[in-house]
Amino acid sequence: MALQITSTSFGHEQPIPAKYTCQGEDLSPPLRWDGVPPEAKSLALIVLDPDAPDPAAPKMTFTHWVLYDLPVDSRGLDEGVQANALPPGTLQGVTDFQRVGYGGPCPPIGRHRYYFKLYALDTKLPDLAQPTRTQLEEAMRGHVLAQAELMGTYQKH
Repeated sequence: MALQITSTSFGHEQPIPAKYTCQGEDLSPPLRWDGVPPEAKSLALIVLDPDAPDPAAPKMTFTHWVLYDLPVDSRGLDEGVQANALPPGTLQGVTDFQRVGYGGPCPPIGRHRYYFKLYALDTKLPDLAQPTRTQLEEAMRGHVLAQAELMGTYQKH
């Protein structure tokens, strides 16, 4: 079975409910995954928006959540998970909101795409002291065994 990531709150390429955005409670959505390769030593999750600031003229990829060293026996994350409820050993990085933790969709204009990218790694990464997405991606280079993604969309109303 290939690595898969899903949510009970929205389907792939479907709208993300407002509850998980800046126009709602800004909670992280519930996530589940399956198909972690048996040789994997850890998982990483990056949530990003490649359409910032305007989907008609994107200028940057905005990072909404950075998690790594998730245990391979974890099967997902509960809705609104707080740092103290993350699976044991999980570490977090810094988002483009300049903080640690989930920051929901909050697009200034248009309908944006949000990618929840799950990576299975052949190693457990060292403590990277709250890395940015770029720093985490650099640390993961050459260690990705499998990856999966869930893409949701959001437009302010």
